Amino acid sequence: MTGERILFVTGRFAEEPLRGVVDQLAVQTGFVADVAVTKISVAALLHVDWLAGQLKLDDAVDRVILPGWCQGELSKLESRFGVSFELGPKDLFDLPAHFGSEEKLPVDLSQYSIEILAEINHAPRLTDDEIVALAEDYRRSGANLIDLGCIPGESWSRVGEVTKQLVDRGLRVSIDSFDRVEVETAIHAGAELVLSCNQSNIDWASQLDVELVAIPEVPFSLESLEETVQRLIEAKACFRIDPILEPIGFGFAASLGRYFEARKRWPGSNIMMGIGNLTELTEVDAAGMNFLLAGICEELGIRSVLTTEVINWARSSVREFDLARRLTRHSVQNRALPKHVDSKLVVLRDSKLREQGQAVLETLAGQITDPNYRIFAERGNIHVMNRDGYWQGTDPFELFRRVRKNAERPLSEGHTFYLGYEVCKAATALRLGKQYVQDEELDWGFLSADGESYVSGRHNVEY
Repeated sequence: MTGERILFVTGRFAEEPLRGVVDQLAVQTGFVADVAVTKISVAALLHVDWLAGQLKLDDAVDRVILPGWCQGELSKLESRFGVSFELGPKDLFDLPAHFGSEEKLPVDLSQYSIEILAEINHAPRLTDDEIVALAEDYRRSGANLIDLGCIPGESWSRVGEVTKQLVDRGLRVSIDSFDRVEVETAIHAGAELVLSCNQSNIDWASQLDVELVAIPEVPFSLESLEETVQRLIEAKACFRIDPILEPIGFGFAASLGRYFEARKRWPGSNIMMGIGNLTELTEVDAAGMNFLLAGICEELGIRSVLTTEVINWARSSVREFDLARRLTRHSVQNRALPKHVDSKLVVLRDSKLREQGQAVLETLAGQITDPNYRIFAERGNIHVMNRDGYWQGTDPFELFRRVRKNAERPLSEGHTFYLGYEVCKAATALRLGKQYVQDEELDWGFLSADGESYVSGRHNVEY
């Protein structure tokens, strides 16, 4: 109704994103929007009985929309205030659908504030073609600089040629070395950043006309870092600070604390974090760690990270951090929780599961009149059905034997392969907690294909 005044109730954490959504909706639909922010932080904790004593309405409000998580009888509020109350969606970004729009309002994830340095480890051991291929792959994944990792105790004679090759391809390059010849040769060829500088090389490094990364003499000592920083300031050198992130078991929590302390000591300085010390040295899937580290960097104003992709479980770390830095930027800028915005980093499991339910499946099975198989995976079972029957179970091999035994005529080779593939996919979905849809690829987040079905109508494979 044009001109209708609607009050949206929320918690403190969701205020800013809610205002952004309802302001756009108000323009699209013609209602007048107001937002009431309760003292409770998270809207999921709201209850009707509590709202009855806390909520204040003016006479102009026509109806009130509460978060979908709100508990209690809405009739109590309607009796108390004399206007209509309703539950909205549990996810505020689903409000457009609540008002009849088919899609959520778009969220801009194009912005980020953290630069990614992607290191090519032991670069002197690689061929030029291998280095270029890795650098281009890093760039496609979101890297801003390519860091050439040199080998301590050796001098790389071809560092200049390789640096120039990368620069000529439009790549920004940093050099990771304490060897003066390597560093100066790389700078002459176009490198713009040097990792790293401490008291051991500050005499000559501070005179370089490029940016430096200042590190402590020993990782647990900010005092040694402070001495290096002071000398760089006196030399009018351009630099960023890296207090050094330590692996878990070797002082991780304390080193994280040093980043907080560094931000207090040098509030206006650029800070870098070497996140590869955690992702490469912790045997878990790296996506969650990359997101958490991106959140820490975003909130602390750490504007660059150094990472790599040597170990297999971290082989997509650059892409993961690229997605994470965009989502955390959106979250911090809009004071919006980083959920139900973009699910590309949900790889192992899916964000939501949709189930048909047993009654629906039984009804469907009773209506099928053709030999083509329909397959579902839900509530712990694989469900297979066609005109010859309805079978369900957890063991794909046993289930397939039952299906083949009851088939009206022998299955063709192609149909046998198709059923085996789909049932295997369904079993995988059940094991991991993923949504299974027949003839569609499982959703592997950012690792998935471009969203198109990998087959079309293959459940009609000829017998």
